[in-house]
Amino acid sequence: MERTRIHRTRRRLRGTLVALTAASGLLLAGCSGDSGDSSGSSKADGLQNSGGGSGYAPGPAPAPAPADGDGSGEQRDGNRSEGEQDDTEGEFAPSPDYLSTFALDVDTASYGYARRTLADGHRPDPSTVRPEEFVNSFRQDYERPDGNGFSVTVDGARTDRENWSLVRVGLATRTAEQKGERPPAALTFVIDISGSMAEPGRLDLAKDSLGVMTDRLRDDDSVAIVTFSDEAETVLPMTRLDDHRDRVHHAIDALEPTESTNLGAGVRTGYATAVEGLREGATNRVVLVSDALANTGDTDADSILDRISDARREHGITLFGVGVGSDYGDALMENLADKGDGNTTYVSNETDARKVFCEQLPRNLDLTARDAKAQVAFDPETVAEFRLIGYDNRRVADDDFRNDRVDGGEVGPGHTVTALYAVRTKQSTSGHLATATVRWLDPETREPHEESGQLESSAVAKPLWDAAPRLQVTAVAAYFADALRRGDSDWTNLPGAPTLNELANKAEDLADTTEDKAVTQLAEAITQASSYND
Repeated sequence: MERTRIHRTRRRLRGTLVALTAASGLLLAGCSGDSGDSSGSSKADGLQNSGGGSGYAPGPAPAPAPADGDGSGEQRDGNRSEGEQDDTEGEFAPSPDYLSTFALDVDTASYGYARRTLADGHRPDPSTVRPEEFVNSFRQDYERPDGNGFSVTVDGARTDRENWSLVRVGLATRTAEQKGERPPAALTFVIDISGSMAEPGRLDLAKDSLGVMTDRLRDDDSVAIVTFSDEAETVLPMTRLDDHRDRVHHAIDALEPTESTNLGAGVRTGYATAVEGLREGATNRVVLVSDALANTGDTDADSILDRISDARREHGITLFGVGVGSDYGDALMENLADKGDGNTTYVSNETDARKVFCEQLPRNLDLTARDAKAQVAFDPETVAEFRLIGYDNRRVADDDFRNDRVDGGEVGPGHTVTALYAVRTKQSTSGHLATATVRWLDPETREPHEESGQLESSAVAKPLWDAAPRLQVTAVAAYFADALRRGDSDWTNLPGAPTLNELANKAEDLADTTEDKAVTQLAEAITQASSYND
């Protein structure tokens, strides 16, 4: 009881600080002539969709939360009737904290690995399931901005549970074709050749796809190759492709699995090679291809990255992780990518591998935004509680949203980023629900920019399964991750969740509606999960 009382007191103090900060933001916005509507009045369509602007603008300030709610600081129970059970009770943001802040993430490895595990005949470990990576594995139809930065789309729909909605915050960058040619790339491939990589679907996939990618890269791109097993070795220094593609192919063809996995040595040598071959004006990136089953040398992500921090910070060399293998060190690879200012994906077959190396990786060779962060301010007049679904390792302190020294996500052209919230609105509420703001730095000038979108209660009036197909796909992916996370004591179930059989049927219908092969694969994965009891 005493610990609970202390915890609640701390929450109230934190809420007071948030309220003061938000109020200061409103005063500053007023001084700068900002005309953003914070009155909470309903828009005609219930939704404002803002495109990416080129100049810095503060955007609508977060609504100041009351320091102590109704006087008790406990608004969580809202209009719940006495004795009503709530299986969604858990890590929802209580009054008076109505802000949610996170660094943008375009990882998809968790979903890819879950599909591989299910195809192998069993469910994935709940600890490897990251809902945001399920949600972000599917194409969206958000409006795109004209230049660098983001557009912001906020929408949602009602779930089958009373007063609970799913709210989707969608961020999109320009298409890759809008700005002409990308800058040249300097890619250092760090390739795991340990004994475990001999398994079919590991090193063989990497070699085949790297060979195809080498033929598709431009003449002014450069490639270096580092291998590691018990030790690390630079087998190809940074080499301009123009007349030297045969050298790259020869180095790739010579890769053979050997001994143990000293991943730390591989990353350190990879970054040293990248720094030695650094090209000004180019996209300098380390690409780690591994099953991440580190068993020799340094196996801690923080320790590994501390040793190459200068290369990351001074030269802006980011890390792109490609996971392979039925046994896969998911946690280590994710931590390396998150703290290396990069992202991860997972490949399980030739189609996946060629898509990653020949489509996804080239798309990541240009940047439209650095250190991108999002903050959603929920209106305490209309919202009783909410929860961000996933992004557990990407949370940012609310007062660090506009602190540009705090790392965010690096995002390139052609990307979308989706965040999904479970939101309980107050009984018979109407008006303004939330303001979503994304902040990023220009990749060339490092100037900060912001863009915002508004959400009104009318935008979440439609039942979820009558909503737009792409919103339904997002919900199905989140509910699927939710089902796979059950059994994890740190996880709180989502409101209105269908059974896996019901979810599979909805996914099959959506696959027909969207004619999207990825949605068909989602339906197959859910069907497989429903048949396993382990």
